Parts: sequence; structure tokens; C-alpha cells
Amino acid sequence: MLTSLKQEKFMLLALIAAIAAYPLEHWMLNSGQGVALLGGVVLIVFIVVASMRVAHHAEQLAEKVGDPYGTMILTLAAVLVEVVILAIMMSNEPSPTLVRDTIYSAVMLDINGILGLAALMGGIKHGEQSYNDDSARSYSVMILTAMGVSMVVPEFIPEADWKIYSAFTIGAMVVLYTLFLRMQVGPHSYFFSYSYPEKRRKKQPEEEPAPPVNLAFSIGTLVFGVIVIGALAEVMSKTLDLGLEGTGAPPVITAVVVAAISAAPEILTALRAALANRMQSVVNIALGASLSTVILTVPVMEAMALYTGQPFQMAMTPVQTVMVFITLIVSAINLNDGETNAIEGMTHFVLFATFIMLSLLGL
Repeated sequence: MLTSLKQEKFMLLALIAAIAAYPLEHWMLNSGQGVALLGGVVLIVFIVVASMRVAHHAEQLAEKVGDPYGTMILTLAAVLVEVVILAIMMSNEPSPTLVRDTIYSAVMLDINGILGLAALMGGIKHGEQSYNDDSARSYSVMILTAMGVSMVVPEFIPEADWKIYSAFTIGAMVVLYTLFLRMQVGPHSYFFSYSYPEKRRKKQPEEEPAPPVNLAFSIGTLVFGVIVIGALAEVMSKTLDLGLEGTGAPPVITAVVVAAISAAPEILTALRAALANRMQSVVNIALGASLSTVILTVPVMEAMALYTGQPFQMAMTPVQTVMVFITLIVSAINLNDGETNAIEGMTHFVLFATFIMLSLLGL
């Protein structure tokens, strides 16, 4: 038990930061913008540290159950962190565009950032990297459908009918995810896995038995970590809002920060997988995280809007809509042959750089 606690020293540091943040909150908010901004940045660092530990235990559970269940656990853990932070920030300082911008940012980070960088680095090291193209097609068509229904069509819905369409969107996302979940873990689970026979043959004689995973401890730490992240986010949202107020920073920056926090652990996992020539895991993580972000975050936040009676602005801006469609078209072309390479990775990474530039311009 003592060894396990030593391994969780970073989680304990995050807990100490959360405990200290509450009595210091009033002081940070009344000591000027500089102190508030610095406090917000420090809290973001602790949130990322805690989310890394959450992802670590999700990864241990993933290795225990194997694909496709493993990547599903990883992406669900990341989305859970994102939803908790979003819900807390929306309850403190409601922003009509925060949910939309966060989902859009997460899709850009996952597909163009994670997949692009992983395919680029993996392609430079290994050349062409194979994966199951059925998974890419399944993910892509569902991401397009989910984003179209929840973030494009709302532009044409009359304001008086937002509650009806919001309720419809919740139902549509639930149905889509239920079907996808059944397909992912049921009779079509082979869509989301890939066999590496040569790699396994070479490594099998040298493989050492993996250390046993304490399921109860991993699940408990994962849940505890999400609670700590929620506590840190409660104070972080207030200090960050005050710190950025009047600085001229684009409003979308907050959404990018939230998306980056949830994506940070996935980036490391995906890069490790790409460098180990396991591109299927990268595809599952990048596209699975994008789909989970849209299909799970939308109904939770739409339900929150219905409960409070305050609608969110879910329809994407023209620039966001164009970027999403370019990304999904490029993804459909690149991920159509069962192999990735450095050129395909670079195309996505250029789109990611474009997203960052547009965000800095406030678009």
C-alpha cells in the first residue's frame, strides 16, 4: 500500500493544491489580475498532472482488458475530465460559446494534433504504418454525423424551437453512442483491432510477464482523480477568467485550454504507440476521442441547458465549419487504405497549425 501511495505522489500533490486553493481563492481574486492569472496557470498545471494520473490508471485498465475495450476506457476517461471541467466552468461563469468552442477545439486537437503528430513521427521512424481501415471509416462517418446534427444544423433552428431540437439532439446522440458501443464491443469489435503477427513473433520469446494490475485501486484512483480535477477546476475557472479579463486574449483560448487539458494524456499515449509501430491504437485514440467528445459532451451539456433554461450557442462559426469539413475530408482520404505515412501526418499537422493560428486571431 505504501508503494502505491509513493507512485501517486503527483496525485497527492494535486490534492494538496486543491485543498490549499479554496482558502486562497479570495486572496487570489482580490490581489490583481497578475496574481489571478498566475494562480490560474498553476492550477492548470496541477489539473494536467492529475489528469495524467487518471489517464495512467485508465491505461492500466485498458491493458488489462485489451482492445477495443482498452481505447474506449482511455477516451471515456478523457471525456469525463473534459465534461467535469466544462460543467464547473459553465456553472461559475456561463459562456454561450464555451461548449461549442471546446468540442471544436478537442476535435482539432485529437484528429489534426494527435493523429497528425503521431503519424508524422511514426512515419519518419517506421515508414508506412498499418491499421484496420474499417475503424477509420466507422469513426469518420459517425463524427461527421454527430457534428452535423449537433453543431451545424442548429444554425438553421429558430430560437423559439431550441428546446425541442435540443431534446432531439440528446436522443440522437444517445442512440448513436448506444449503437456505436454495441458495434465496438459486440459483433463488429474486429473493426477496431489489428493483428501484428510479425511483431508478436519477434517479441514473444523476450516478453516478460506484466506486473499485476490492482483493478480496485486503479478504478478508485481514477474516480478520486476526477474529483480532485473538479475541485481544482472550480477555483481555476474563476482565477483564469479574471486573469484574462481585459487582456485582449481571444475568447476561444479558454476553450483551447480545456480541450488541451483533457487531450494531454492522450497525446503521450498516442505518441508512444506510434513510435512502437502500433498505429491502430493511435487511430482508436485520436478518432475515438473525437467521437466520444462530440457524442457524449453534447447530450450532457444540452441537458444542462434544458435544466437551467439557458441555451448554448452550439452552431459553429463559418470558419469552424470549414475547418471541420476540411479535416474530415483529409482524414477520409488519408485513412482509406489501411496505412499511414509521414506525408499524411504532415497534412494533418499543417491543419492543426492553421487551427492554432485562427485561434490566436480570435476566429
